[in-house]
Amino acid sequence: MFSKVHEVANQVGHIIIGKDSQIRLSLVCLLAGGHLLIEDVPGVGKTTLAHALAISLGLQFNRLQFTSDLLPADVVGVSIFDREKNQFIFHPGPVFTQVLLADEINRATPKTQSALLEAMEEHQVTAEGKTRPLPEPFFVIATQNPAHQVGTFALPESQLDRFLMCLSLGYPDAAAERALLLGEDRRTLLKSMKPVMQPEQLLQAQQALRKIHSSAALVDYVQSLAHATRQGDLFAEGMSPRAAIALLQAARAWAALEGRDHVIPEDVQAVLIPVIAHRLRPLKSVSGKVSASSELLTHPDITKGRRDTILNSSSLASRTTRSRSTAVKMPRNASTGTPFR
Repeated sequence: MFSKVHEVANQVGHIIIGKDSQIRLSLVCLLAGGHLLIEDVPGVGKTTLAHALAISLGLQFNRLQFTSDLLPADVVGVSIFDREKNQFIFHPGPVFTQVLLADEINRATPKTQSALLEAMEEHQVTAEGKTRPLPEPFFVIATQNPAHQVGTFALPESQLDRFLMCLSLGYPDAAAERALLLGEDRRTLLKSMKPVMQPEQLLQAQQALRKIHSSAALVDYVQSLAHATRQGDLFAEGMSPRAAIALLQAARAWAALEGRDHVIPEDVQAVLIPVIAHRLRPLKSVSGKVSASSELLTHPDITKGRRDTILNSSSLASRTTRSRSTAVKMPRNASTGTPFR
């Protein structure tokens, strides 16, 4: 079942060149039933990634450009009076799809941004007093440019918390950029793509994650990470219970793509930064290539203590594997590939 997901990753990798890590994390986010926020400059392939994922998975795709004059009704839909039928007819908005690209979401007003809250959390929308379900699966990919702040409205914490992951595609390396320059136009390649999976298969894969085992020791490890963010003077607020649940669910999806039926600490480490960095608000700025929250997660107050005693103990490895012991490597940042310090 999950082998099909690898085929999707391979096909998308021929369109988005040199971004295998981001493609894999995007699929992990989708498998875990979450939504994806991409923070990056224009022109690096955000829209192409969303479109390629939708085609490869056989999902319906809509793109909505967020602007300051966009209204909530432009997102969820509106009722228009039909004179022939002498009644109001509801016309669904672009949110009634399976993959919604919310382009430059921070350019819309908070009122319009909030129109997505119910859709992202409940997979339904309420318009004019009536609740309507959204198609399944439902996946929101939102983009924003963190470098340009003029004329934008920062996403509130409540909305950020509804994105399971936050990624950055970044500029391609020299080899990938050369391949893009010499290769065929991406829009032409998108038109020639064929679905690798069907929506029903994706739903089955999402349901299969429930069978991925998480031991008590592994849950203790996730809980210790959550508690570490709530203590000390590093963050204004720590991880919410929703964030801890999202971290564990993403780790299950990562383990499934690794071909295992159980979660190990390395699965948690692989998705840690993309899942929680955008949810945390540091009390002091930290320089570096990754976000301040990502850098603060390597602070000694967080990496020592229970993380050392649990992660490096052979007892955890034996308890989180049912058939063999697993050697634990140093945790790595999935976004940059660099080891935690």
